[in-house]
Amino acid sequence: MKKTFFLISLLLLWYSSPAQTIERWQGKKCAVVITYDDAIDQHLDHAQPVLDSLGLKATFYIAAFSSSVQKRLPEWKNLAAKGHELGNHTLYHPCLGSLSGRAWVTMETDLSHYTVRRIQDEIRMTNLFLQALDGKTERTYAYTCGDMKIGDTSFIDDLKNELVAARSVRNKLSRIEEVDLYDTDCYVVNGESANQLIRWVKEAEKTGSLFVILFHGVDGGNPLNVSSEAHREFLIYLKNHEQDIWIAPMLDVAKHIRQWQAANR
Repeated sequence: MKKTFFLISLLLLWYSSPAQTIERWQGKKCAVVITYDDAIDQHLDHAQPVLDSLGLKATFYIAAFSSSVQKRLPEWKNLAAKGHELGNHTLYHPCLGSLSGRAWVTMETDLSHYTVRRIQDEIRMTNLFLQALDGKTERTYAYTCGDMKIGDTSFIDDLKNELVAARSVRNKLSRIEEVDLYDTDCYVVNGESANQLIRWVKEAEKTGSLFVILFHGVDGGNPLNVSSEAHREFLIYLKNHEQDIWIAPMLDVAKHIRQWQAANR
């Protein structure tokens, strides 16, 4: 009788423990989030068709006033209907214009001319715009150019109740316990071959990490570019290794990380 009671107690303890029921990466070796920034035509023309043909879901960070969004709004709306995430990348894509290589930043879109309130309102307005497209109220954000402050003030703190996560731009892998959801690292693609992109994934598998990849141009559209061949080969590798890799949009992965971290404090 005592032995039976002891076994039942152990089973109840096991089932009631959140840490036992939340696996790090849904039982897989690592997590991969595929992201595309700035809402350009090449995402619709060159990226989406490959993703959809393979059944992979990605996150598209939308600068709501981009020329592509203005001209092809129904197609951007259709991305959400296909299961992709529409992420917040502000209305006008402001960046700090004084930094090296940013001669393209105009006076109107120079983040140094913004107040904290102005960038926060721009992010909130983009949330509302995206909700009109996909009907969703949960949203992730990508820092434009990786810029996280107005002067010396972080603008994300007051938005944490309105954004599930925010992605930065450092080339870094993080284990699930290390992830800062409002400063989530990613690898920026700039001309790498498919073999290099795949090496990054293999390193994430080896270390049990989160790997977020950031594409801008896909066979054109941005100086930070990847060839169509490398992009396709990379996605095919992911598809062929789904048994070991959890591939999901940023929102889904961020919510899982939040749950896991809360259960394992």
